[in-house]
Formats: sequence, structure tokens, C-alpha cells
Amino acid sequence: MMQKLWMVLICGYLASVHLVEAQQANQTRLAEVAKRGQKVMPFDLDKTRHRFSKNNRGGIQQVFVLRNDDYEQIGLIRRHLKKITDDFQQGRFADPIKIHGHSMPGIKELQQAKPADLAIKYQYIKGGGQISYVSSHPPLIKAIHRWFDAQVSDHGRHAGHHQ
Repeated sequence: MMQKLWMVLICGYLASVHLVEAQQANQTRLAEVAKRGQKVMPFDLDKTRHRFSKNNRGGIQQVFVLRNDDYEQIGLIRRHLKKITDDFQQGRFADPIKIHGHSMPGIKELQQAKPADLAIKYQYIKGGGQISYVSSHPPLIKAIHRWFDAQVSDHGRHAGHHQ
């Protein structure tokens, strides 16, 4: 009986150590992404939010201000999203790679997509802007969804999914 108790205690301790290490690694990743993001995204992450909405044809990426009267941030968001839309339409995904790295899920498929297979469109929204990603190719739609999941994971409290 005593031996089982010790085994349970040891297993519990090891599990808690692993959990703490995983949380620390995640916090380190979030901090690294935020730091790299400051060099690529001109708007303030603490004054804005990213929202990623998946759908059956791809999805919509939105960036918007937390305060509707923050016109400086709205302008910065809109200029940035327009620029990256233009880049993405040309198959250039350098900005997300600078932030998230070459191994970001879905990025390779997005880079290799033919213009006829992936429509990328920018639009103004109240308080910011959005980019829609539309495809009729299931593998590319899955790549968009993986890419959105990675974005949400990497941006932590600055991002989320919208159903």
C-alpha cells in the first residue's frame, strides 16, 4: 500500500513539473512572437485584437481596435492589412514568416497556391480591416484552418477564434 502511495506521489510530481515546463515554453513562444510582431505589424497589439473565423470555404482574418475612437490604430491596421493582402495575392508571405517562422502550419500550402485556387480579398470593417481567404480546394481550406489555429495559438491573448 505504501509503495503505491509513493508511486502516485512521484507520478503526480512529475506531471506537475511537465505542466510547468510546458507553460513556461508557451509563455516564451508568446513573448518571442509578440516581439517579432512589433517589427512587422505597425499597430499596437495591446490596443487591438486579431479574430480568425473559419468557414467551409476558408476563413476571415480580422484586426480591429479595442476603442472605436482610436483612429491612429485603425489607420495602421488598415494600411498593414492592405499591404499584406497585396503581398499574399502575389504569393509572398514574408511578414507572417518573420513573425511565426517557416514551419508555421499551413503557410507552405498558402505560398504555393495558384491565384485561381485561392482568392484573397481585403475589406474595411468598423474599427479596422479584414482579409478573406476563399478556396474550393479542400486541402487548401484545411491549410487555411491550420494557419488560423497557429495564429491564434501564437498571438495568445491578442487573438481568438470567432464561430
